[in-house]
Amino acid sequence: MASTTASAAEAPQREAKPRAKGFYRGDLGMWSWVAHRITGVLTFFFLFVHVLDTALVRVSPNAYDTTIETYKHPIMILFELGLLAAVLFHGFNGIRVMLVDFWARGPKFQKPMLWTVVVLWLVLMVPAAISLLSKAATIVFGGH
Repeated sequence: MASTTASAAEAPQREAKPRAKGFYRGDLGMWSWVAHRITGVLTFFFLFVHVLDTALVRVSPNAYDTTIETYKHPIMILFELGLLAAVLFHGFNGIRVMLVDFWARGPKFQKPMLWTVVVLWLVLMVPAAISLLSKAATIVFGGH
């Protein structure tokens, strides 16, 4: 009986590319994908907690007031900074993902767009970090 498939010996040999260890290759696209998922989950978690703590006002105004006082602690400024970082990256990267998916030339410009996202994120995060961290330092160490 004749076979239409070539045997392993007859099959053309492919050049083996060196692979990074593990499942992922570690390129920028993978890290962008991971960061997009993480920032999305963190933003969802914040929104979930925000809805719950806002709902406290109907259940127990005293518990709500206690929760709001907790949010005024200087350490919460670090969480605000983290939230800002997550939302900004997720938003900018989401625009990049839409351009890659829906713009015919998007895949060609995927890496330059990722670097644009990083630069925009840094341009907005550096002044915000300086402002928020100086506010936290003023609260902790006193000042005007």
